[in-house]
Amino acid sequence: MRRFILPILLLLSTLVAFPGRAMAAEAIDDPIVEEPIASRLGLELTEYAQFPQSFTNPPLVDQRLNRIARINTILEVPDGSGRRAVPDLNGNLYLVKNGVPHVYLDVAATFAPSFFSGRGLGQGFGYVTFHPDFKRNGLFYTIHTEQAVLTTAVPDYQQSEATLFHGIINEWHATDPAADTFSGTHRELLRIGFAGQIHGIQEINFNPTARRGTAEYGKLYLAVGDGGIGVRTTDPQNLTIPHGKLLRIDPSGTNSPNGKYGIPADNPFVSQAGAAGEIWSYGYRDPHRFSWDTATGKLYLGHIGEKTIEAIYEVRKGDNAGWSEREGSWVFDRAATNVCDRLYPLPADDAQNGYVYPVAAYDHNPAPGWNCTSDVGVAVAGGFVYRGNAIPALRGKYVFGDLVAGTVFYTEVSEMRRGGPRATIHRLNLFTPAGEPVRFQQLSSPGAPGDPNRVDLRFGTDARGELYILAKANGKVWKVTGTRTFAAGPVGHTRVNGTAIAANWAPVTPSKWQFTNGEIILAEAGTDPGPPRRPFEYAVLTKGPAFSSVEVTADVRLDTPVDISNRDVIIVFGYQSPTQFYYAHLSSDNTILPHNGIFKVNNGDRERIDYQWNGRSRGANPAITDTAWHKVKVKHLPATGEIAVYVDGNKDPVFTAGDKTFASGRVGFGSFDNVGRARDFKVVGTPAP
Repeated sequence: MRRFILPILLLLSTLVAFPGRAMAAEAIDDPIVEEPIASRLGLELTEYAQFPQSFTNPPLVDQRLNRIARINTILEVPDGSGRRAVPDLNGNLYLVKNGVPHVYLDVAATFAPSFFSGRGLGQGFGYVTFHPDFKRNGLFYTIHTEQAVLTTAVPDYQQSEATLFHGIINEWHATDPAADTFSGTHRELLRIGFAGQIHGIQEINFNPTARRGTAEYGKLYLAVGDGGIGVRTTDPQNLTIPHGKLLRIDPSGTNSPNGKYGIPADNPFVSQAGAAGEIWSYGYRDPHRFSWDTATGKLYLGHIGEKTIEAIYEVRKGDNAGWSEREGSWVFDRAATNVCDRLYPLPADDAQNGYVYPVAAYDHNPAPGWNCTSDVGVAVAGGFVYRGNAIPALRGKYVFGDLVAGTVFYTEVSEMRRGGPRATIHRLNLFTPAGEPVRFQQLSSPGAPGDPNRVDLRFGTDARGELYILAKANGKVWKVTGTRTFAAGPVGHTRVNGTAIAANWAPVTPSKWQFTNGEIILAEAGTDPGPPRRPFEYAVLTKGPAFSSVEVTADVRLDTPVDISNRDVIIVFGYQSPTQFYYAHLSSDNTILPHNGIFKVNNGDRERIDYQWNGRSRGANPAITDTAWHKVKVKHLPATGEIAVYVDGNKDPVFTAGDKTFASGRVGFGSFDNVGRARDFKVVGTPAP
């Protein structure tokens, strides 16, 4: 067995060429200005399985580990039995059939007392995968972690700094592959030492598109993180060690340095002196999840960023994703004196460096006053290209999410092109089987200890390519059982037209309004009416009935000059009294809580209820940024609570929300303290009972 320590800089220079750091005049604070856009498409989630409470070993210190069950994925056992495997980081490997889990193997007990799951978020029994020929050979593979001080084992590879824990790959041989509890043997394949408690070995898997008899069949891929120290070292660029790399090995071979596995001859660096032949691609911080598109064979990897960029890469043989010389598509200044100033534009001659960049990405947008070191609470959860048959609307979409917030996204695979513009990220809506909109925090928080807003989202698939979504928070798995179009239900047929005369409106301050040339004009800015905090000036439509289900359409214009950032107009609906109503706030500013979203006033200060606000600093992309006319539609379905706001005829809403506080009410138009106008103001819906 040989030990690999971080080599001296002389050896490093023979393996990797590091570009100079000629920085731009100013660091970049907001690298990805555009936000994910709301989609009209929603996923119907049906609860599939509930897992029992589990506990860390040793007892947790970090409260983020305080979950019901730290379930990490769900995948089908490749034997035609219909059984699905679920690893719990705290130690148990479960098999699930017909939604009922049972313990197949206690990994924690097998490796006690060295087994370690109580510190880093990914520590413990991290992942499991089954050999594609498991039905005949009974082979499967696991990752687990051990605390370095509790074992005498020596890592096959380690970093230059003191080793804190080991990440270990084991091969298991089930005597009877069809049995519902494990009996058999196991052997260690590879042991990697890490100098930090995060970013260990995150996933292992086989390429499901590989055919028996090909060079790819039976090759095991390993996503290995940088140990949390890549931010200050060159480890992810150092080809002598596996840290910050995607590895590819042959479990049946013996030509590795430790003689326990094989290094495939077609790996990209097998002939490079000093390089670890296991490396398939490199330059990663936390390569958290990866999957293959079963239609094209392309490999997509979800990469958790340092403090700025969450990214999806299309990975090919020999790729260098750039960390920690790059974060996403930006220069990363590892040696910055001010840790807030670390991202810079790419140099003009960047192509010569050979880095590959994300095909999709979003950024963190921390709260104002962020200290540039604390955890913002944003991390990508890599997913899958949907190629199943049950949900046609998802075909060809890469479905992924944010594991902390529980947001579910998709991109079109056709837009995920290397070297091209980043694919548009769409935010999916979520529905219960009853058709009611829901946030993942609502699904995952019941019974969950720790932070109720932290979902700890993961994805999985079955043999047919159908999607499953997991939450560590309450240890549940949901199956995606269908799709719905948000706010697609009918509103009714009662119409109110010809509204643009003064007699049809009840303004807060009539002197501030004009009704001329078919326009409803708020000609003078409103003034604060005092508590509760709510729009200052609006007019309620008195013509026609109050409505339950309703759709409001109008052309609107913001007359306040564009150099004023907080300009807005509002559409009022569900109006019951001056302190009880909803409103859609259309603004050019999406950086503060009171702007550019859907709000509720319910005998208290206005409350933001739309799904697009990230909880820190950003909402949906600005709805109106100029002084031109824009067509706006607001739709409210009280029976389900669905609220959607559309601009300029787009089929996808700019804002969505789910709320059942007000089942009916009148509609209106106005602003906080700006001026604007509406024309062709129409209402259609069902009169309130």
